[in-house]
Amino acid sequence: MKNLLPERAKWIKIRMGLLCGIMALGLGGFVTSAYRVQVEDNAEWRTTAENQRQRRLHIEPKRGTIYDRNGTQLAVSVEVPSVSVDAVEMIRGVEKKEAQDAVLKDAAVRVAAALHLDATEVHGKLAQKRRFLWLKRRVSGDEAQAIRDLGDPKKTPVPVRGLAIEGEGKRYYPSRELAGTVLGFVAPDGFGKDGLELAMDEELRGKVEEVKGLRDRNGRLIFSEGTTDESALAGHNVHLSIDEGIQHVVERELDAAGRTYETKGASLVVMDPNTGEILAMAASPGYNPNDYGEFEADSRRDRAVTDRFEPGSVMKVFTVAAALAAGTLKPTDQIFCENGTYQLANVTIHDTHNNGWLNPTQVLAKSSNIGALKIALALGEPALYSAFRRFGFGEPTGLPLPGEAAGVLRPKGRPWFEVETANASFGQGISVTTVQLAVAMSAIANGGRLLEPVLVRKVTDARGNVVRENAPRVRREVVPAHVAKTVAEMLTAVAEDGGTGVEAALTGYRVAGKTATAQKVDGKTGKYSEDKYTASFVGFVPADRPRLVIAVVFDEPMIGRYGGDLAGPVFRRVAQSSLRYLGVMPSAQNVKLSKVKEDADAHAAGALGDAGAPVAAKPKDTLAAPPTPGPVGPPLPANVKVPELIGLPAKEAVRAVGAAGLVPEIEGTGKLVKQNPSPGSQVPKGSSIRLVFEPSS
Repeated sequence: MKNLLPERAKWIKIRMGLLCGIMALGLGGFVTSAYRVQVEDNAEWRTTAENQRQRRLHIEPKRGTIYDRNGTQLAVSVEVPSVSVDAVEMIRGVEKKEAQDAVLKDAAVRVAAALHLDATEVHGKLAQKRRFLWLKRRVSGDEAQAIRDLGDPKKTPVPVRGLAIEGEGKRYYPSRELAGTVLGFVAPDGFGKDGLELAMDEELRGKVEEVKGLRDRNGRLIFSEGTTDESALAGHNVHLSIDEGIQHVVERELDAAGRTYETKGASLVVMDPNTGEILAMAASPGYNPNDYGEFEADSRRDRAVTDRFEPGSVMKVFTVAAALAAGTLKPTDQIFCENGTYQLANVTIHDTHNNGWLNPTQVLAKSSNIGALKIALALGEPALYSAFRRFGFGEPTGLPLPGEAAGVLRPKGRPWFEVETANASFGQGISVTTVQLAVAMSAIANGGRLLEPVLVRKVTDARGNVVRENAPRVRREVVPAHVAKTVAEMLTAVAEDGGTGVEAALTGYRVAGKTATAQKVDGKTGKYSEDKYTASFVGFVPADRPRLVIAVVFDEPMIGRYGGDLAGPVFRRVAQSSLRYLGVMPSAQNVKLSKVKEDADAHAAGALGDAGAPVAAKPKDTLAAPPTPGPVGPPLPANVKVPELIGLPAKEAVRAVGAAGLVPEIEGTGKLVKQNPSPGSQVPKGSSIRLVFEPSS
């Protein structure tokens, strides 16, 4: 500074002073900011730093299990391996683009061979150079091991980096087709797509949890806030009222009958009339939810709740019950059935048989359309419609299943005309579902109480705590208890000699029920078809203390027509197996009709007194109704002769077996090569005969 000119030295001192001042101000600002960050804003900055260090992970909960009433697993979630890749890790340390492409191509070929994929497709995924990509989801054990070997330096000279095997949930149905249409299935995205899996998807899936944590380089999750309770990351479990044992019997019988009668479809519901619990529900054709993609949508439909159909003569049960409850009909009244033909509004109604005077029990046993319509007309349109609504027709039953149909009672906004009232009395012009029939018949069986059907008994969390429980609930009383008991007694005549449902009779138990054979409407012509029918039987057993209500419905059977002949035997076999399974012991002998029928028969044979005055019927024309099955005629002999069937094709053999009063059990296709019992054998009527078919050479 001494060698400098005074002016220059002065200027340098000024600049140094300014620079030191600026540096002092900067240091002061830095210290001030550091103090603010470290002391004043400590909490805010700590949160920011923590958020940068941690990852927010959305943990998909394990889907809940579906159980039957006894704790048997019907639908479970199992963990299966899936293969993902970190393409950036695969080429880490490789600088040149050409070398990176070579690494990716080599890896694509080796991975594709291990996973049985197309190498070009795999290379296209790797070329995206993303940190995470699925290569193949839900791989087999052999494929997973092959991927592990590719990344193991001990098993391959040049290991493939970046591959990872992660566990994914897959829905598995241990009983395969059992209750498939009820359970539904789960898509690969983890969402339920049909049946209970869809209806209860939110509860089964649980709530997706957001967890703060880190993943190490091996993909292991490190929780930053302690170990998360695994039970909190699980959906709720659903416990059904279905009994796997009864469900198995139902599906076996329904499938065999569907193949025997060559039906378009079929449905069957078994219900406890005292609690409203659904013990079994099946539809045919069914499907295996494990391989749902291999089945058509029509096979996945739960016909018991989605399909509407005209019920036919089974509605006579509720017509009679409504009239008895209203006091317009007495059990001993006589109804003149016009010898099988009746005119109403320029339309003719027919009975299958030329019936004269019948009491209400005989109207049900012989399934008289004319008798039913006269009872309905005497009751009146408003009362009949109201009674059908009280029995639950025209509204959903409330089952937790998607697509449940409500059925149709009458056109909206107007009452039935007289002809429509007559039609409705024997099940024409209205539509119902199989579940609705079971629920309504349960009201007759349990003393007149319409119960809420129960399919889900309870819902529990992963720890076993009950989240929700569905107890039996009475919707309303539809008829007085004494009326329900009287109608139940009348229905026993249907399964006895002279009734339309003798095929449903069960040794050791009294059966109460009703057959129905309803013509279907042709969609093209709008008229009733001559060859398409719905055959059904709905009843309960034992009649005196009902344990089971069983509704059997066949849609468009090709072999046979009448509900008593087709649905009756299925009812009998399902009831027999289910009662044995439940431990319900048979009576020493079947009790025949009660004094109600005996008094009515005696009264019909003699002169009519005051108590037996016939129901008045106006001399009007009636509508044409499809024939319903009438009495089966005189009792068949105890034993029947097995016909000679060898060499016949399937249809002819089945028809011959049915005509002989036997039940065919079919194996194979083609022409009959073997039958058991042998031709000419004497066997009890209703016995099964095994038919073995083979293709013609």
